[in-house]
Amino acid sequence: MAESLYDVVGIGNAIVDVIATADDAFLIRHGLNKGTMTLIDAPQAEALYAAMGPAVEVSGGSAANTIAGIASLGGSAAFIGKVRDDQLGTIFRHDIVSLGITFAAAPAAAGPSTGRCLIVVTPDAQRTMNTFLGVSSELGPEDVDVSVIATAHTTYLEGYLWDRPRAKQAFINAAGIAHEAGRTVALSLSDPFCVDRHRADFLQLVERHVDVLFANEDEIVSLYQEHAFDAALQRVRHHCPIAVLTRSEKGAVVVAGDEVHVIDAEPVDHVIDTTGAGDAYAAGFLWALARGLRVEVCARVAAVCAAEVISHVGARPETSLADLVRQKLG
Repeated sequence: MAESLYDVVGIGNAIVDVIATADDAFLIRHGLNKGTMTLIDAPQAEALYAAMGPAVEVSGGSAANTIAGIASLGGSAAFIGKVRDDQLGTIFRHDIVSLGITFAAAPAAAGPSTGRCLIVVTPDAQRTMNTFLGVSSELGPEDVDVSVIATAHTTYLEGYLWDRPRAKQAFINAAGIAHEAGRTVALSLSDPFCVDRHRADFLQLVERHVDVLFANEDEIVSLYQEHAFDAALQRVRHHCPIAVLTRSEKGAVVVAGDEVHVIDAEPVDHVIDTTGAGDAYAAGFLWALARGLRVEVCARVAAVCAAEVISHVGARPETSLADLVRQKLG
């Protein structure tokens, strides 16, 4: 197999995050489901934005955050997603390209505006996300760059994008291209409500097309409709070569064939904002995997990356992850 041009290419929603702090009473007043991601339409997005306090605006999107983490680790990365030729689209493109990430797609000249995610962070560091997908949800098979997929060690698929039929076909096509080139395919389940909407499809995708699955405790339990984490763990080990199951402060469990590794969470003095923790974890794991490291070492790198992101507001690293990994792990 030829040498990889990219460590990871991510396919996902191109979103600009709008992050503000508020108390639980704000969530109740606006009918927001704490700690989850809810899809909203344009009028809802406008009303919620008007009600939020001062906010930080930064490019986001789950897979895009992971790709930003790969870049912070010193890895080579590309991103596939859709933006409009509007202000938010310009912000997204500038932010991701400035990190050294390949983002070659031309902005759409028509259709919905660039997507945005309105994130409310409560004092307990939980984030409640309300997402207007905009034009990002119109990604289709024609947006999959064959040359990029075929030259990436791993193609990383964002579960949030699975809500539209054309995006589903884009995922299947990308997985086929990657496997034909001898590459790896990874999937993030993204959110338990996303799993509830697409359980049968996700089960089929995991069994037929995915080499590395990322899921948190709620997502993996939902996927297999089990009542306990351990029961879901036993199910997934027969469906996917590598399953990376995160459990917040309890760390993570990595299942790879007959191997089961329990990895502690990296200590953090103060948890400020859990936004992007799973995205950063995936970045660390996939960056290390592209270097041929053992899965338990990949998980240790991932824990260091996630710890950095939850120590401040925002879903992307503020400190060089490459430097942190060298300091913590040598």
